Amino acid sequence: MTAADAGRAASPARPLRVAVVGGGISGLASAALLAHEGHDVTLLERHDVLGGRAGRWESAGFVFDTGPSWYLMPEVFEHFFRLLGTTTAEQYDLVRLDPAYRVLFEPPPGKPVDELVVRSDREATAASFERVEPGAGARITRYLESAEQTYATAVDAFLYNPFRDVRTLLSRPVLRRLPTLARLLTTSMHRHAGRAVSDSRLHRVLDYPAVFLGASPFTAPAMYHLMSHMDLADGVFHPRGGFSAVVDSIQRLARAHGATLITGADVTRIETRDGRATGVRWRDASGDGEHRQGADLVVSTADLHHTETELLVPGSRDRSRRHWRRLDPGPGAVLVMLGVTGDLPRLEHHTLLLAEDWRAGFEQIFGPDAQVPEPPSLYVCRPSATDPSAAPDGHENLFVLVPVPARTDIGSGGIDGSGDERVERIADAAIEQVARWAGIPDLAERVVVRRTVGPRDFERDFSSFRGGALGPAHTLRQSAFLRGRTASRRVAGLVTAGATSVPGIGVPMCLISAELVLKHVRGDRTAGPLPEPARGAPVMPGAGDSSGAREPVTASPGPDVHAGGPR
Repeated sequence: MTAADAGRAASPARPLRVAVVGGGISGLASAALLAHEGHDVTLLERHDVLGGRAGRWESAGFVFDTGPSWYLMPEVFEHFFRLLGTTTAEQYDLVRLDPAYRVLFEPPPGKPVDELVVRSDREATAASFERVEPGAGARITRYLESAEQTYATAVDAFLYNPFRDVRTLLSRPVLRRLPTLARLLTTSMHRHAGRAVSDSRLHRVLDYPAVFLGASPFTAPAMYHLMSHMDLADGVFHPRGGFSAVVDSIQRLARAHGATLITGADVTRIETRDGRATGVRWRDASGDGEHRQGADLVVSTADLHHTETELLVPGSRDRSRRHWRRLDPGPGAVLVMLGVTGDLPRLEHHTLLLAEDWRAGFEQIFGPDAQVPEPPSLYVCRPSATDPSAAPDGHENLFVLVPVPARTDIGSGGIDGSGDERVERIADAAIEQVARWAGIPDLAERVVVRRTVGPRDFERDFSSFRGGALGPAHTLRQSAFLRGRTASRRVAGLVTAGATSVPGIGVPMCLISAELVLKHVRGDRTAGPLPEPARGAPVMPGAGDSSGAREPVTASPGPDVHAGGPR
């Protein structure tokens, strides 16, 4: 028996009744995996649609992703779907972006905008860096080799690790790289990137992945330079139909495996008795009293602060008030969704607008005197560059993310300029910045659809701590086992998943967090991904499946269930 085998245990002898709180990516993924395993799963989502932050908004023929839009770590998606007996190719059409993205750098007064076109290819990246800074080509090649090795170590030892067995951190690969890992954990991303490049523009490109982690490159540990392996070498992709296509596929699979998905169901309490979760209380939009869903296992994918402070009574909470006072909530965001007439050729599917005063921007967002940077570094997505379904003919779809402090007093957004004054001012400034840097002087006049979202919307719609847009920042003390754990320490039968839990921020991390829930149910203490069932072969039998042979399921659409009844 190998060490990995020793860390694995069989599923429970009987199917569990499972209540999943929240219908975002992590909730749907948890429901799908547990239902596939044979458990009796009921998912409760307070909104009328599923997807959570990975939402969709449609207006006048434009279809906007309202949340995630960078599709990285394709192997994580593929592994997740293979656990369910299918593949990404069977679920949606995935397109590799080439170029991966374009970077526009803030120009000095009176000077043109510098730009860098990034292709997710190690040789192409080395060549483009060499053109900007002689000698940087060889150094970035070594940097990306290190990023790839660190990423492999993270997958094998940290990302899929429930941290229930210290021996998983003492494996031979981890011990062999321990001196390197120690240096990477005690050095900032910014400082580490500075050893590879001197040019400030290239330095900002290597720093930017910290934003995916909800962190500043000046405080995120250099271990996270592994992110550069993803966008500079591994590939950036787009699912046709946007991230809604991913949400739709996971909810179809969850239903196909027997999960019940109820929308319009607002969970108000996680019930406990004698230190064990026994179910949840919830109410529907009609206000027709409270309902109870009994459970042997409760999976809360709601914001962890909301779970602890609103859904649990004080004696059942793992974290103190001091913990929440010290927590770095990550950044907030003002989102701007624009339907635009005509072409926008200077903007790629993904475009970054990076400000010159790089450090000041992060200090303003994360520092004690939190404020909106001027100018901010913007992210712009033009999905209509790749996906014709995102906009009507002759029009473009733009999604602009303005990073701001996690402060709800910045306000809420609205449609056609109806949001709070400060949010709309931030949006106007962002539109003007894109127009100026990308050479689209009439951009504002060409806008035919406009919607904004502010930090207060994140708090109201997703119970987000302090209105944060992503989740707790990946600082050293908020990473890996220091970030938390899947299972509650106080309440047996209560586990958490999602961007505010472990392993962290981003859609791939949410899929992994669902797998950690499955590992918990199985009693699996191993560090790496679960074994995938062979294609065409019987998969692991469900907990209550006495036949021992369940064939992989090809999902077909099932009906939505609303708290008011089927629809």
